[in-house]
Amino acid sequence: MRVVFVALETAFHRGSEANYRVRGLAERLAARGHDVVVLCGKWWTSADETWTENDVTYEAVVEDVDAERSFRWALTTRIPRRSPDVVHAAGTPASQVPAAKKGARMARAPLVTEWYGDVDGYGRTERKALSKPDRVLVPSELVETEVREHVDLAADAVEVVPNSVDVDRIRATDPVRAGDVVYARRLDEGANLESLLLALAELRQTDWTATVVGDGPEREAYERQARDLRIDDRITWLGECTRDERISVYRGAHVFAQTANECLFPTEFLWALASGCVGIVEYHANSSAHELVEHYLKPGGDRDRAFRTTSEQELADAIRDAASLDRLDYDPAFDEYDHDAVLETYLQCYREEVEAAGLF
Repeated sequence: MRVVFVALETAFHRGSEANYRVRGLAERLAARGHDVVVLCGKWWTSADETWTENDVTYEAVVEDVDAERSFRWALTTRIPRRSPDVVHAAGTPASQVPAAKKGARMARAPLVTEWYGDVDGYGRTERKALSKPDRVLVPSELVETEVREHVDLAADAVEVVPNSVDVDRIRATDPVRAGDVVYARRLDEGANLESLLLALAELRQTDWTATVVGDGPEREAYERQARDLRIDDRITWLGECTRDERISVYRGAHVFAQTANECLFPTEFLWALASGCVGIVEYHANSSAHELVEHYLKPGGDRDRAFRTTSEQELADAIRDAASLDRLDYDPAFDEYDHDAVLETYLQCYREEVEAAGLF
């Protein structure tokens, strides 16, 4: 299958969750043998118009990501030139989606849009972008709800496709006992690490150690809070870590606490759950993290390795209760989130849209 991605900005320009998601998908499609081209702003330094990275061809439509208008104008001719079976547009900037639709129409190919939900608001540009694709793919039910609140779309026009993890990589990485409880996120204003620190302070008389993975502008304030609570001697602050280092920590830990106020998709939480951690999620209206554990909490569920909390006291109780559960360093329940499994969801979407367009 020939897939043309439209992404003025790529993960090579800016390392956002949304950009990494598109890059990962493109590379996994290429590894599966599909013909993948990304129409984008130039990010490589050579004079070549195209660049190949991990079997994905990047084609420079403009020299700079600031040339958004020129990028949009060029898509009408650049997309048909690649004869795609499917056009897959990133949702940022939103203005590129209607332009991608024009190019897809010229190429007689369906348009799928990757909408991560990382927008400041849903204005006219965003609503127009969401109304153009044949299907909108979102990472969580939280984002799906936001989309449907602003645009009237058919029931099958929006599909939740979660982020994915590498199960084989998890199983091949040696665990490291860095702490019983682990937290991982950028330490900014949305981290809400204070909830976990207050819960741990409630458990001073309990034998526990904790690890915080990540860095950010609020790290010093959180370290100060830990000192004020007199629990700093039991917390290890690892700062930024590689993916393999994170997996090692998750496989060696017993509990992962997800307390962030805002989260479009809890990627680190998923890696930790697949690595065997008991999941404890503090519910917040602007976070989708609870979606990963809700099916464990339904009546009649066959597993009990997840807790949903709404306060620091409930969080402390959940940590205490989790101590009685077996330690695991891999959980097959999350194999459905493996890269290959999620890739099949994308491919099925492509097949359905190509068939609906009468192109089979």
